[in-house]
Amino acid sequence: MTAVVIDGKAFAARVRGQVAAHVARLREEHGLQPGLAVVLVGEDPASQVYVRNKGTQTAEAGMASFEHRLPADTSEADLLALIARLNASPAVHGILVQLPLPKHLDSDLVINSIDPAKDVDGFHISNVGLLGTGQKSMVPCTPLGCLMMLRDHHGSIAGMNAVVVGRSNIVGKPMAQLLLGDSCTVTIAHSRTRDLAAVCRGADILVAAVGRPEMIPGDWVKPGATVVDVGINRVERDGKMRLVGDVDYAGCAAVAGAITPVPGGVGPMTIACLLANTLTACCRAKGLPEPEGLTA
Repeated sequence: MTAVVIDGKAFAARVRGQVAAHVARLREEHGLQPGLAVVLVGEDPASQVYVRNKGTQTAEAGMASFEHRLPADTSEADLLALIARLNASPAVHGILVQLPLPKHLDSDLVINSIDPAKDVDGFHISNVGLLGTGQKSMVPCTPLGCLMMLRDHHGSIAGMNAVVVGRSNIVGKPMAQLLLGDSCTVTIAHSRTRDLAAVCRGADILVAAVGRPEMIPGDWVKPGATVVDVGINRVERDGKMRLVGDVDYAGCAAVAGAITPVPGGVGPMTIACLLANTLTACCRAKGLPEPEGLTA
């Protein structure tokens, strides 16, 4: 068996196209332009690249992009004051504070200072609670992207056995909640799960989100299962740095029915879903219909 490759890059381009079309209608029919504010504290190289890509794709979608780059020694009071101004700005519909923050800043305090309605990362404790209780919320971008690709590939995932390997607040836990919301039977597995291999082999949908390079081999995968690889790990191979996921791609692709590659799988969906969330936040703020197919 050779797995169908779920092309996240192509799917993300479709999502961005849907967002751009909806934004154009908002501007034409309502004179409204969704706005996304991104706050970067410090000079982490990976974060700088990520923020730059967000800004480019935001503008390409026809949205207003507001970037705030602050020095690494920015005080907590100054950062919170900036967020308060963004919360109050009618031009800003989505706010994202790039993580990780410098160690002297309390990430939980900062994230929870964002207006939950503008929390397009879906990390605010209010959105976490709403998601966990099945209510309308802002949903974390990476799990939302995974869910959208699963729905697109399968149509319906109701009744499937889903295993999420990883229990982070950013991916693992919200991913499990989203799968539950689509009527999967869900298991969250982690480093202390007994016989992790056997648990993984029971999955119709296997989501790997542990941050360990190629941790899951092909013989942990149920034949015909769908494998969603969230991991992005840099490893040295043949003297060069390469990106690999949390699964052994070659081994898993030989067994699975469908698989997301790394790179080009889940990664491109994260920014696409950030744009979708910003659009959704704008529509909700103005009491307009939400975009179809771009929410959980």
